Amino acid sequence: MEDILKLKGKNIVVMGVANERSLAWGVAEALYKAGANVIYTYRLERSLGKITKLLEKNNYPSEYIFHCDVNNDDSIRKAFKDIGEKVGVIHGLVHSIAYAHAEDLKGDFVETSRDGYAFAQDTSAYSLIAVAREARQYMTEGASIVTMTYLGAERAVEGYNLMGVAKASLEASVKYLALDLGKDNIRVNAVSAGAVRTLAAKGIPAFNTILHHIEEKSPLKRNVTQEEVGDMTLVILSHLSRGVTGEIIYVDSGYNILG
Repeated sequence: MEDILKLKGKNIVVMGVANERSLAWGVAEALYKAGANVIYTYRLERSLGKITKLLEKNNYPSEYIFHCDVNNDDSIRKAFKDIGEKVGVIHGLVHSIAYAHAEDLKGDFVETSRDGYAFAQDTSAYSLIAVAREARQYMTEGASIVTMTYLGAERAVEGYNLMGVAKASLEASVKYLALDLGKDNIRVNAVSAGAVRTLAAKGIPAFNTILHHIEEKSPLKRNVTQEEVGDMTLVILSHLSRGVTGEIIYVDSGYNILG
């Protein structure tokens, strides 16, 4: 399987591991199984502590962890400069970062604040552009960039509110980045994951309702797992998907096909 994926020894940056339930951690575990060299970024010190403990618990190497505040261009630039100096070439990047202030996720969407809107867009969508710009110079052997999205980007999902608009911007950014970076053999795609119990999901007021609805209505009559999202992301990062870019790939038990 490693020969098919061609990820053994490849340098893959994973951004957004908050804890062992994170989708980003599911991707990291899949990458380890494929023999990849996994590199992490973190924003807050508590995130660094959680990543370090996860690596120690699973006996994974911990020398590739770099600070990166995606709301700060200088921090992004330094993070990728440090990563580039350490590993030379970046073969893949997983962007699993999204955030909005709690007060902008509760109540009616029409009450979204101007500052809250700008912050959610900056953190959840613009960050992909900024990160791709800095990583690009180290993707000299071609690369795959994958970000995480959700069906609320294209449909009005009750309770998802501002995050849905931010994800819509993220998905549009995926397509324009794919157009820009394709000439450098850099692919850009998104995985639209179904409802998984992550730390970020706890901030969505209607999350439990969404979970139950998917179990009842989706073709597979169940929710997806962190491992399933990780495995599909692995495929998109790998040689198997070398002809795919600018796509939104759904891992949601088929829920997105329903009318």
